[in-house]
Amino acid sequence: MKVFLTMLGAVVALLALVAIVGSLLPRAHTARRSIVLRQTPEAVWAAISDFAAQPSWRTDVTRVELVGGGPDGAVWREAGRNTLSYRTTEWRPPARLVRSIADTNLAFGGRWVYELEAVGNGTRLTITEEGEVYNPIFRFIGHMFLNQAATIESYLVALARHFGERASLDP
Repeated sequence: MKVFLTMLGAVVALLALVAIVGSLLPRAHTARRSIVLRQTPEAVWAAISDFAAQPSWRTDVTRVELVGGGPDGAVWREAGRNTLSYRTTEWRPPARLVRSIADTNLAFGGRWVYELEAVGNGTRLTITEEGEVYNPIFRFIGHMFLNQAATIESYLVALARHFGERASLDP
């Protein structure tokens, strides 16, 4: 019994330490990745702005459901590894698209800013995640153990594959 209580105390102390350190870390973070695709800005725009078609090329999304609005103010729900609702908050074809997490009851929030720029015979797509992690324990784990750009990287790899290209990401 004494060993059990000692172990329990150690676990509680460790969680308290993680929560304290997590509360000292910044709530906001920014992650950015770019890719150059051999496609026109209009073709890249068509792929990234057609959220309903994304389950056909994104392995992390199995279903998309329109919740409300039109393409330039749409609210939709993506299901897959996670189920999240998003809202289009800026729509400037074919140069800039901003999508924000619409759910308000999560331990995190934020937005993705998609910027398209014609370069040579292709397009540079830069995605910037401006995120917030509200829960200090999740903030600690994300800061210490996770690649905060992993979701962007996965998205860009899938987009390149959609166009039959190999992904070469710029940091």
